[in-house]
Order: sequence, then structure tokens, then C-alpha cells
Amino acid sequence: MNIGEIARRAGVSRSTVSYALSGRRSVSTETKQRIQAVIDEIGYRPNAAARALKEGRTRTLGLVIPPASLRLTDMQLGFVASVVEAAARTDLDVLLSPSGGDHDRSFERLISGRRVDGVILMEIRLEDERVTRLQREGLPFVTIGHTAHPHGTCWVDVDYATLVARCVHHLADLGHRSIALLNRSAELLAAGYGPAHRAQAGFAEVVRRRGLTGIELPCADDPAAGTEWLEQLRELHPDVTAITTINEAALPGLQRGIERLDVAVPRELSIAGVAARHWAEGFRPQLTAADVPALEMGAHAVELLLERIAAPAGPPRHLLLAPPISLRDSTGPARTD
Repeated sequence: MNIGEIARRAGVSRSTVSYALSGRRSVSTETKQRIQAVIDEIGYRPNAAARALKEGRTRTLGLVIPPASLRLTDMQLGFVASVVEAAARTDLDVLLSPSGGDHDRSFERLISGRRVDGVILMEIRLEDERVTRLQREGLPFVTIGHTAHPHGTCWVDVDYATLVARCVHHLADLGHRSIALLNRSAELLAAGYGPAHRAQAGFAEVVRRRGLTGIELPCADDPAAGTEWLEQLRELHPDVTAITTINEAALPGLQRGIERLDVAVPRELSIAGVAARHWAEGFRPQLTAADVPALEMGAHAVELLLERIAAPAGPPRHLLLAPPISLRDSTGPARTD
């Protein structure tokens, strides 16, 4: 028995049966019931889509990513890959939807059309209209990152404030007194991007407590900006002997700048930060860093979302990760000459 026969018996088109099974387009309740009656009668079970029809679900999760015009960082791509893989393990599809600027219509279609059973949001701002919109719509959702007031929502995040603070403490313990923060872009800071603000707060707190000189310079998320950033730092702040960073997209450029300016790491300049493990291990010398578990975070987000879909009224859960600092070769005692 195939879809064509189901369509004939239900008195609808093949495409209507396909849409009813996949949930990719709206089909009236009456038509769905007629198609389901035929399916039940003949015992047709094509795949998970038939179960979805019976359960009134699409068996599709929405993943809202940054605008398509922006190049995703390696960490962001890791989140995307981990969400897709975790969903596939439970026989679910993932629908990617960009948001921001001209892409807001895509986000609106995703939620208002009920094309998905739940949504995972990336790149969360302290005040995020998308979160407010999803709360108003009543669609289950989980965020990778969290707002300034995350109570009542489900989320997974890295504790950037704590991890940057640990990096600064580590550098201060090595005798460094003038430390720079290589943060994310000025645009992201202005937009209220959570990790950038939390990194800034963690940095400022330890600088104050330890009586250090702290230099904060934002940096765009690309290699060229990393090179430019280091050149500017060395010109304007030659006394800086250590750097901490959360901007892994700028690391290749930072590396090129180090080589171009012939800076000895860690003898002249120590570097510690927050980055995915393979970025840290690919840096030369290997980067002392808190290794962000991007793959595990995506899987946790899917797990939390499935719980939310199954029990929308259940208590919200969250997971705040603070992986230990892996000591590698990019940090050493401050120079005394």
C-alpha cells in the first residue's frame, strides 16, 4: 500500500497525504482524521511521520541560528551539528531558521505556522524579543544561552563570567599585572549579547579584586580582526603581558599577528581563554583554555526540549557549565625584565 492508494481511498490528493504525514503544510483537522482513518484501516506505517500524524505532532524541531549573511563561528557550527545529531538519534528532523534583520519573517513563520514541535534558540541576548515572542505563543523552547532574567525558561549555557574570572586569576597568579580582554565585537556588546557582557563582568570583577590593570578591547568575529586587534594592543598598550579571550573566531588572526610581530608566547605574552578544545589544541603554542563542550551542549538542549514538549507545564530546568581550565603551553610567568 502506498501514498497514492491512501489518497484515493481518502478522496484527497497525494500531496495532501504527504503534507498531513510530514506536517510541512497545514491540513484541516477533518482531512487529517479522514487520512488517519484510512491509515488505521490498512495498517500503513511509512515511518515516524505516521506516528506524528496520530500524535498531532510534526516530529520536527526548529533551530534558530544567526542571520545567514553572517559566517557562523566554529563553536556555533558545533552547536548546530550537535543539535541535528541528537535529534536524529530520536528520529526527529531539524528545521533551521535564521533570525535577525530581514530574517525575522522566517522566525515568525516558524512559530506562528506551528511547523515544529519546539524550538532551540542560539545566540541569546540579555533582553531577547524572540524569547518573549515564544513565551507569548506558548510553543516549547530551550535556549543555548540565557537572558538577564531567565527564570521560568529552559536553557543550557557556559558560565562565561566564572571562566573568564578563572583565566584572569590564573594569569594574575603567574605575576601578570596588566591584562587585556579580547572580547566579541562592539556590535554584539551594543546589542546586549549575553556571553560578551558576562565575560566583561567576570573580567572587571577580578581586575578590581586583584588590583590589576585591565584593558578591554572588542574584536569582530573573524581572523583579520584578530590580527588587527593584536597590532592595536601592542601599539597602544605595550605594557600588557597577558590576554584572556572568548573570541575563538579571532584566534587564527591572533596567531598570525603573534608571528608577524615576532611575539614570544608565553615568554613575552601569555594567553588564556574560553574555546572549543580543538581550537585550543590547534593554537601554537597550545592554548590554556576552558574547553567549551559544544557537542554536549547541543545534545543537552535537545534533551531539555523533548522534556518540555512532553510536559509543557513541568518545572523549567537549566544547565550552567563551567569546565575546568586546561593548562597548556600558552601561559607562563610574567617577564621581569
